[in-house]
Order: sequence, then structure tokens, then C-alpha cells
Amino acid sequence: MGVKARDIMMVEFPTIAADASVSEAVGLIKKAGSKGRRVFGLVVVDSDGKLAGMISMYDILLFLRPKHIHIWGNMEDIDVDGVVTEACRGIAAVQVGDLMSSEVETIGPDAHIMMVLDVMIKKHIRRLPVVQGDEILGIVYISDLFNHLLGRLEAPET
Repeated sequence: MGVKARDIMMVEFPTIAADASVSEAVGLIKKAGSKGRRVFGLVVVDSDGKLAGMISMYDILLFLRPKHIHIWGNMEDIDVDGVVTEACRGIAAVQVGDLMSSEVETIGPDAHIMMVLDVMIKKHIRRLPVVQGDEILGIVYISDLFNHLLGRLEAPET
């Protein structure tokens, strides 16, 4: 049979509503990370608790990055701290739904871990929701997949 997504998925994971502020998302990422597990993204749910999207640290940083940064040169003549302050102030009220990725790859609970690995590598995904129908059952993090496979690499079965 082999190891399936259900065997390595986390069933407790942070979620956030699409209408929450990005500032709330940052706070939730920080809070979730303080519990001993580094968190870099959140599952976004709609008002019915259904998967609406994903928001990651990357999505937030991409929004913060000035669009014309490539012409700034060495930035010696620019008030970079002022730009950062204004960018952070401006993003605080932006809604998660405005930045989230709404087209989310998902897998079923019976997907073999090698299929999970294939999807994660091909799509450059670090977290993959496990769904059945429209219910979110869990999430597979690339670190958990790696650690599971690493354990098998250290002690291969005979």
C-alpha cells in the first residue's frame, strides 16, 4: 500500500478568513511560529470553512516590495526606512483575500507520498492541503514530507 498523504498530514494547522487583514495574517504566522513549528503560510477559508486559498510570507513580501526597485541603484539617496514604514503602514488594512493565491493545488488523503512529492516539486509548493470533496482534512508540509523520507533514507527497509 505505501505511505499516504493521510499518514503524514497535519490535522491541526492555522487558518485565516479571506476578509481578515494582512496584519492579522502576519500576527497569526508569528503566533503559530512561536509554538515550536515554523509557519510560513496559512490556509485561507471562506465563511463556511471551505478552502478559499493560501497566503504565504512570500505573497506578503511580494506585495511589500516596491515595483520599481530595480531602478533604485545602490539606494544611498533614497529614504529606504521611510519607504519600508509606508509600505508596512499601507499593507496593514489590505485583506488576505486580495493577496492570497486562490488557485490552490490540493491532494486527496489517499495520494501516495511520492505523488505528493512530485506535485510539490513540479509546482514549487511548500504546503499542500489534503481535501476530500470540499472538506479540508489536513495539510502536508514539505518539511514533514522531507523528514519522513529522511527517516527512511537513514534506515532503509530491507
